[in-house]
Amino acid sequence: MVDLRLSEDGLHYWDGRQWVTTLSPDGRFRWNGSAWVPNASTAIGAYASQEPGRMVRAPTPWTKPMQNAVTALNALSIVYLLVLAFLLSTEMSQIFNQVLQQSAAQNPNVSPPPAQMVNGVASFFSFVFWGGALMGIAVCVLIIVGALKRWTWIFYVVLVFGGLSTIGLPFNLIGAIERSTTPGILSVAPWESWLQVLYGIASAALFVWMVIALVRYGPWATMKEYHWPVVPPVPAS
Repeated sequence: MVDLRLSEDGLHYWDGRQWVTTLSPDGRFRWNGSAWVPNASTAIGAYASQEPGRMVRAPTPWTKPMQNAVTALNALSIVYLLVLAFLLSTEMSQIFNQVLQQSAAQNPNVSPPPAQMVNGVASFFSFVFWGGALMGIAVCVLIIVGALKRWTWIFYVVLVFGGLSTIGLPFNLIGAIERSTTPGILSVAPWESWLQVLYGIASAALFVWMVIALVRYGPWATMKEYHWPVVPPVPAS
């Protein structure tokens, strides 16, 4: 190290921006500008007052965009779940009524089911779809919080969900094509199926990006680095 500017106590040097400690991580040696020399007991005492260093994950240029992408996709998922629960509960009730009407037309001598039973089935469908939506919304909120805080385990949860969505994308595409080309299928509307396909494509793209980031950097596209706290020396009077 050439022209090293040391503090008067020799415990720090000026790197051009801030004072950096000259002590080794174990506090037993001090860098004097050209070699490591044993540290005096007073220097060890000064070093002991500092906080120990620790390994941290530092963000990269990919980190913030990835957090925003995961947050945005799950915010859209919350809206999607609410709309889907409303549409499915309504459409399934309509489909059930259509089945009852067709059955009554084909079997006019058979008495229709009581209204209480029909209402009970409709309430069951609403409970299932709205209950599932609320559970999904709770998971999405947890993922959003975890993405903003960069929780490592949430990263892998999102990765697993993205992988499952990617696997199911071809089946959703086939189903959307069948509902669009084959009339008379008692199922959700074709546009709802294509909406699921679009969501699956976005989820698959995010999944691929997260896998690349994991291989290149680490969870949430962050890199490991050792953070050693720097305590500037007291200016000499």
